[in-house]
Amino acid sequence: MNAQRAKEIYESSDHIAVRLDDGQSVWIEKVDVSNGVATVQVGKSPTDVQTVKVERLKEH
Repeated sequence: MNAQRAKEIYESSDHIAVRLDDGQSVWIEKVDVSNGVATVQVGKSPTDVQTVKVERLKEH
């Protein structure tokens, strides 16, 4: 996915399922469009937060 789409999903009021390229479900918490990265919560654990390249994100 590109950074603009990640930002649209983040800002959407709809629940849009997103996964990492390894299949893990994630929740987008922040998108840095200029650097092409997103901060995501992996799974249901609020402490499992990672910053990943937006290219690793896939709409499910």
